[in-house]
Amino acid sequence: MAWTFDNPLRKLYQEPERILGSFVREGMTVADIGCGMGYFSVAMAKMIGPGGRVLSVDLQEKMLEHLKKRAVRARIQDRITTILAEPDDIKITGQVDFVLAFWMVHEVHDIPRFFGQVATILKPGGKVLYVEPRMHVTQKRFEEILGYAKDAGFAVNDYPKVGMSRSAVLERVQA
Repeated sequence: MAWTFDNPLRKLYQEPERILGSFVREGMTVADIGCGMGYFSVAMAKMIGPGGRVLSVDLQEKMLEHLKKRAVRARIQDRITTILAEPDDIKITGQVDFVLAFWMVHEVHDIPRFFGQVATILKPGGKVLYVEPRMHVTQKRFEEILGYAKDAGFAVNDYPKVGMSRSAVLERVQA
């Protein structure tokens, strides 16, 4: 199924630079949680330049292996660190400027824990782009998941348009 998410036609409705351009800048450390084969990771690695870092996280080693091959072909392998997560642990240590959670949170077993972990790795002023597929996640379920994010200390900053998706920009609320 992952192959369907990484075909060239995807750029027609989910163009990474348009979706991420206002969040990702040169020199940043960014996380792509649930990166799959790296559709967004590779694009972000180009956007952050040689001084930045992309932490690409997935539960499946096979997806990370595909991503590594794509990164080598794009000559940006030195900017991407792959992380094999566990179902209850994203396995990121340290701080990041931006987190992308694209079409994956609805599959997480413990969503409150997930947002709690994301809150601990996000630098002050950092943002999370949370995106779910319309065909799998109803508006009611999307709002329920946003409630878990709010409970973890996030506020909704915006609802950007992303093709075939429901999306929200999250920011940590200052204590």
